[in-house]
Amino acid sequence: MKLAGLTHGGFYNHFDSRAALVGEAIAFAMDQMTARWKKLANGKANGERFEALIADYLSARHRDNPKHGCALPALAADVARSSPRERRALASKLERMIDVFVELLPDEEPQQARQIATGAIATMVGSMVLSRAVGAGKLSDSILEAGRMTAGGRIRKPQRRTIKAMRCDKS
Repeated sequence: MKLAGLTHGGFYNHFDSRAALVGEAIAFAMDQMTARWKKLANGKANGERFEALIADYLSARHRDNPKHGCALPALAADVARSSPRERRALASKLERMIDVFVELLPDEEPQQARQIATGAIATMVGSMVLSRAVGAGKLSDSILEAGRMTAGGRIRKPQRRTIKAMRCDKS
């Protein structure tokens, strides 16, 4: 605020309420992340975009630099306890984030692509929250790796194998 030549009071007077300020901050932070994803995706081949965004998000660099990363891991729990206006701001920007991921899945049916994108983002944010909570280290790295595998759809339900009884013929 000092750099902008504003006092605290002068700054807060630009907003109707605390909720308006928080809503604008959420919108700005999430717009920044969405722009980052689009820029990263544009530099990759079609088949690599989805995985590249997941790998970038669930990286040690992102974990270790929360000030320069996605706002969701830091704000989501607080916003859940905030005003409806703040929740709407987050929901609106989250929808846009999901849309960015859906665009990376052109071979999927629209409803399926939306479900995959929503699940990937939920997994990514949850993985980031937990990896930051435990601090850098082996467990944190394992959480990031598990998140990358899960969000990217590389973890599959184990297939049930049927063992057929062998029949022995006596000769």
